[in-house]
Amino acid sequence: MSINTSIKGIQDIMRKDAGISGDAQRIEQLVWMLFLKIFDARDQERELLEDDYESPIPEELRWQNWAADAEGITGDALLQFTDNKLIPTLRELRVSNRDKLSLVVRSVFEDAHNFMKSGTLLRQVVNKLNEIDFNKSEDRHLFGDIYEKILKDLQGAGNAGEFYTPRAVTQFIVDMVDPKLGEKVFDPACGTGGFLACAIEHLRSKYVRSAKDEDTLQSSIHAVEKKPLPHLLAVTNMMLHGIEVPSNIRHDNTLARPLRDYGPKDRVEVIVTNPPFGGMEEDGIETNFPTNFRTRETADLFLVLIMHMLKPGGRAGLVLPDGTLFGEGVKTRIKEKLLEDCNLHTIVRLPNGVFNPYTGIKTNLLFFTKGQPTKDVWFYEHPYPDGAKSYNKTKPMRIEEFEPEKAWWGKRTETDFAWKVTAQAIKDNGYNLDVKNPNAEGTSHRDPADLLAEYLEVAGGVERVRLQLRAELEKALR
Repeated sequence: MSINTSIKGIQDIMRKDAGISGDAQRIEQLVWMLFLKIFDARDQERELLEDDYESPIPEELRWQNWAADAEGITGDALLQFTDNKLIPTLRELRVSNRDKLSLVVRSVFEDAHNFMKSGTLLRQVVNKLNEIDFNKSEDRHLFGDIYEKILKDLQGAGNAGEFYTPRAVTQFIVDMVDPKLGEKVFDPACGTGGFLACAIEHLRSKYVRSAKDEDTLQSSIHAVEKKPLPHLLAVTNMMLHGIEVPSNIRHDNTLARPLRDYGPKDRVEVIVTNPPFGGMEEDGIETNFPTNFRTRETADLFLVLIMHMLKPGGRAGLVLPDGTLFGEGVKTRIKEKLLEDCNLHTIVRLPNGVFNPYTGIKTNLLFFTKGQPTKDVWFYEHPYPDGAKSYNKTKPMRIEEFEPEKAWWGKRTETDFAWKVTAQAIKDNGYNLDVKNPNAEGTSHRDPADLLAEYLEVAGGVERVRLQLRAELEKALR
């Protein structure tokens, strides 16, 4: 039976259970179970390869000892085992400094819940999961595609959609930032781990050629996620992408630590991220930042954090909303610092609908390098593909659409979609980065006095025609 069929069967079983309401709970339930199943497969591999390996999960709680037998524990006994022993024990798992795997397990189960009320249906889900063999390379490879589908399903799960960034966007950003082997790659708001997954694939395809290279990659992926469901998804995602001990994917709030506490050892070479936008941080978070940059708007705080955490010469690629580009007040001061401390060399302006249905807010991709002030900013207006007027779940943005940007990237010239603005012009305009395309038809900027004169002339002509028509009507009615 195909993995796709197995996952669909699991979702159908869960829909019958009275305890689960909505896609977000169904996905959360599925993913902590998947985590245990995948972790058990890794345990079995390690036991074969390492003579002294001991799983951090207590023996009776390992998947192979309670779930693998299709005729095993079920009904109320399975519910009691899950609710009263399995989840509480793993949530409070003892952690030692030498055993990072136990830390991974405990962090995953800190906020895990069993929503299912029927132990019989829970057993059916377990049996369906046992149809997937994560020790088979074919199943493991195919499940990557299914995992992408699970992440896309989050787009229909209310606010959970905020944790999914379209694959085309994550891949394009990673391709352009081009992390190198040995560089520390960091996502301070990693959601489900999409940027990290692309970075891993990028590094493996371009740079990893030996076991030593793979060890270097394993230690170079770092991230933080604030909310439990996406953190659980991110850790599982990293395991599926071959990160053996994803202990560097922390469950925390990056903004909750005072900016001054991030010292040289915390700085990184590469940051790729889509920080939450449109939201407000809880009271007090802003006091972790210098007075000039204090705001409760999440995206703005993350931009300040990213600038601070990059090493000199470090590179960043991130998603930001239009509001950051044209905003004033604190936003102006943040953009002034960005242009003074970093080379903001490229802004790719995305069309509406890239993040549908989660949000219709227009977004932009910003690319900058820390250490030198900005001289010029190149803008590139990304068009819809031929025949399209928007994006949606069935027709999302595709990575192939970015081929023109990739071809233009190394040989920059002004085109119908690309234009350059000096840093001085941006400064003179109050650090407004919401610069419209001067080369697009019908968007040229004209003198306001000329526009007003033209308007008055047109208005006068309309008034003359109106008076003429009135005179003709009055004449006809006499």
